[in-house]
Amino acid sequence: MMGDNLHPFVSILIPIRNEAHYIEKCLEAVLKQDYPAEQIEILIADGMSDDGTRDLLKANHINDSRVKVFDNHAKIVASGLNLLTRHAKGLILVRVDGHCVIAPDYVSRCVHHLQTKNVDGVGGPMNSIGEDDISQTIALAMSSKFGVGGSSFRTEVGQTKLVDTIPFPAYTRAIVDKVGPYDEELVRNQDDEYNYRIREAGGKILLAEDVRSIYFTRGSLRNLWRQYDQYGFYKVRVFQMHPKQMRPRQFIPPMFVLTLIITAFLTLITPWGWLSLLCISGIYLAANTAASLITAYPRHYKYLWRLPLAFATLHISYGSGFLLGLIKFWNRWGRKQAQVSL
Repeated sequence: MMGDNLHPFVSILIPIRNEAHYIEKCLEAVLKQDYPAEQIEILIADGMSDDGTRDLLKANHINDSRVKVFDNHAKIVASGLNLLTRHAKGLILVRVDGHCVIAPDYVSRCVHHLQTKNVDGVGGPMNSIGEDDISQTIALAMSSKFGVGGSSFRTEVGQTKLVDTIPFPAYTRAIVDKVGPYDEELVRNQDDEYNYRIREAGGKILLAEDVRSIYFTRGSLRNLWRQYDQYGFYKVRVFQMHPKQMRPRQFIPPMFVLTLIITAFLTLITPWGWLSLLCISGIYLAANTAASLITAYPRHYKYLWRLPLAFATLHISYGSGFLLGLIKFWNRWGRKQAQVSL
């Protein structure tokens, strides 16, 4: 399906697993796009959800011919995206996560930028929000440079510029066919690795300030730990495949955690170990406290006491995950070919 020059056919790809709480919000936003309805298909890869997600899909969208649901037996995002890409008919492919809500003009603005800006992929700044005090605290931490470094789509607004990576991207079919499938070894960080391959192939990725989405953050520090532990763990594989993809900020959390481990060990063998451990911990506590005060000022002081915990969870989980990844994947340096299930 081609469409006209102004409205090429668009495939919206939604890989999900256990999104019963958010899938209705997500799909409602997708179905209410201002782009011509006949020029959109909505393909969902369900990772064998067991929380009622599939029942919600059947109950609410069984009569909409644009919506098609596929079984993703591998249960991870990369395999779901590869499955949907094989079935997609669009000249433009838009990825949407089950944890997000896109603006009504998301597709039309993405198409406009792809047609006029000479780029191969486009996305926009992500507005992280929470539905209670804990998740809103997490959202604030994930929107802070102290929390997540210089990730443009999380921490910057009001800018349109070329970047390394974007959330919920729209790609031209041409660049997807050129770069190939997502790497299914990567449970996390598959988007970082994929966007690097696009740039390595000469493609350009645009962060457009008028392409807007809302992301619902994790609802507990435990779930946040699990999420960022996996980010750090699989970042090692991206590092091994594409060393140039890494940025200095991505090494800071594992270096911090490693320093804590070393100084904690030194406390067992030398009196200087305690001094080193207290100094490092004190410096981090001071930086964390200052960042929390800045992040909470002037409208978010009710979240202030939780912010240091959220920041520490982000940093320590990512850092420890990275170190565990170095151990787990010690013999995997240099493999670049994408792993894809048949």
